[in-house]
Amino acid sequence: MRELPSLNALRVFEEVAHHHSFSQAAKELNVTQGAVSRQIKQLELYLGVALFVRTPQGLSLTPQGAGLVPHLSEAFERMQQALQAVRVPNLRQRLRILAPPTYATRWLAPRLKSFNQRYPAISLSISSDAGHDSASETDCRIRFGLQAAAGQVSHLMVLERHIAVASPELFNQGLPPALDGYPLLHIIHEGKHLQVWENWLEATGRNDVDPSQGLEFSTLDQVIHTTLAGGGLAVIDRQMIERELAAGQLLPISPVEVLGPYGYWLDIPPSSQGLSKVELFSDWLMVQVAP
Repeated sequence: MRELPSLNALRVFEEVAHHHSFSQAAKELNVTQGAVSRQIKQLELYLGVALFVRTPQGLSLTPQGAGLVPHLSEAFERMQQALQAVRVPNLRQRLRILAPPTYATRWLAPRLKSFNQRYPAISLSISSDAGHDSASETDCRIRFGLQAAAGQVSHLMVLERHIAVASPELFNQGLPPALDGYPLLHIIHEGKHLQVWENWLEATGRNDVDPSQGLEFSTLDQVIHTTLAGGGLAVIDRQMIERELAAGQLLPISPVEVLGPYGYWLDIPPSSQGLSKVELFSDWLMVQVAP
């Protein structure tokens, strides 16, 4: 069995060597400069030698790096010829993503246009947790949770930012509705309702409201639609209701905002680590969630 470094790292090295620039290579590869830097660092750690040095004139190859370039270019050329000989014309890569339904609908879907424009050769297949039989059928997973997943490369993308909201019809002459005057709406997660109301009430110093009373729903979308209809009060991650807040369809009951403790994680299983399509999606996603 051949012991080889990441093919993506070798491709990044060839591009940097050609342009003598990390930023130009990143532009050509449609990734961030940080992603290029990480790939080069990983390749240098694998080889045990430096491949580039910075000089007053700019980025230069070390003797070891210069010696690697022609052999690597020849190897890539041979691989391309071999693959073209058997490749189905116009074959698109399919990236299979597992994501929570509300996150996929409300946050991810509106942003996918930019991914499709940047990577037209990658075809996305997005499934929700509901009804998805096997995580092994996916390349990566966006997960709602408290901590990193064991045995996977797990990146925390963003923490939830909880605010209490209500429909404008429940406000009286600009005054917010009383917390004990309407049902509190809850989301069921792993068999019990999330403690978002408890955390928000603690942050506001309120101990005169029973956080267990109200209605329970299996998805955040159900909670949002019930709140829009004036059916109760809800504590919701403001990132999931950006449009409703901007349009005035939902109004904050209070300026108090609670960060976390839950967030959205990107999990990459061992079988997908190093795949170009996964790395491109991961880099793109991290740019989208950056503040």
